[in-house]
Amino acid sequence: MMNSNAPRKSLAGIFVLCWLGLLADGYDLYVYGATLPALIGQPPFNVSPAGAGAVGSLALVGMLLGSLIVGTLTDRLGRRRIFVGALALFSLAMLACAMAPSWELFAVFRFIACFGVGGLLPTAVALTNEFAPPGKKSLVLGAVLTGPATGTVAASLTSLTVLESSGFRPVYAIGAAGLLIVPFAWFLLPESPSFLRTQFRAAEADRIEAAYGLPRTLDVPAAAVRVSPTRTLFAHGTAGTTVLLWAITILSLLTIFGVSTWLPQIMRTAGFGVGSSVSFLLAYSVGAVVGTVLASVASQKFGPRPLVVVGFVSAAAALLLMSTNPPAALMTVLAAVAGFGGLGTQNMINDYIAQFYPAATRATGLGWALAVGRIGAIAGPTYGALLVSFGGGVPVAAMSFAAPALLGAVLMLALRARAVRRPALTQDAELVG
Repeated sequence: MMNSNAPRKSLAGIFVLCWLGLLADGYDLYVYGATLPALIGQPPFNVSPAGAGAVGSLALVGMLLGSLIVGTLTDRLGRRRIFVGALALFSLAMLACAMAPSWELFAVFRFIACFGVGGLLPTAVALTNEFAPPGKKSLVLGAVLTGPATGTVAASLTSLTVLESSGFRPVYAIGAAGLLIVPFAWFLLPESPSFLRTQFRAAEADRIEAAYGLPRTLDVPAAAVRVSPTRTLFAHGTAGTTVLLWAITILSLLTIFGVSTWLPQIMRTAGFGVGSSVSFLLAYSVGAVVGTVLASVASQKFGPRPLVVVGFVSAAAALLLMSTNPPAALMTVLAAVAGFGGLGTQNMINDYIAQFYPAATRATGLGWALAVGRIGAIAGPTYGALLVSFGGGVPVAAMSFAAPALLGAVLMLALRARAVRRPALTQDAELVG
């Protein structure tokens, strides 16, 4: 039954705050690839390609830990506190990166920043999915998930504007702007009603659901609260789907982080200037934003699964065409298509995962999928560094990153045969009549 007596609060504020948090998340995460041309072989650090790849991968270990630890804690400690804490942590760490006196300290601060970044996404997605109106979840979540890609656009534009004249430090300092969102998130974000019910705070959950006009969720049995959220990812016949989702996320993040980290540097070695090289990352990011919006509209009708397959195939096709060394204008278009197939596809994977797991374990499901997927993210920069070191330029790099995208499409097609319907007791239509 819908709560209709209490005055309704606008849901838009929740979605805007989640979007802004993810914008800051995307900026802070992808700024590393955009600033590599000013770090490799340049003062003050004069880092080598191998050293840059190692730090890129080490920082992504921080993301793995953040997704794993913070994503699970979200289902134990609540969405709101974790959202605010993760946002504050990675914003402060970005400021520290801007002031780092040595490459070693830069690497430490980059690790901390990525730990916070890894913890924010599962929390923001879980909040958005829970508060999105029934029947519009893919559309709303798709719109919010343009945040990371928009952050990548902002990182690319900032690098284009600032990098050549002022170096990398101002680019990282701007990443601390996420601190401006922290007080608004603390005072304006509501807590998740499903989380409150796991804490036996039903009256508070009722008030929030009434205030926002949400359907009322079922109270959680005491026995269910005692079960580890992680164990539920393998309960009720979902183990096979959980493992497949992890494998798909590994392949997706390997492609994304390999391409986004090394695309500017690969283009620079192909003869493009620093500004032109970063512009390809900008095209990649714009393609991800536009692609996510279009895919979320289509997903509302067809579901996220076919859009994931289309995205993977689009990324592979674009990368294979890039390997033919087409003219610069066509290369830019292909970079945009690869962005849709990279970041856009991962957003649809997140949508699929968010709808697959019940509300009480949604952040845990997302956190574990993204944490295990960070294996691919960690491998991506090092994989790209090897390609750059061994030579071969754009053709070899493009073909090498097309392979995991194609395999991801195959696994997503296989997922349908293994996917199972969640038992009624654990479904999100945990909704009372």
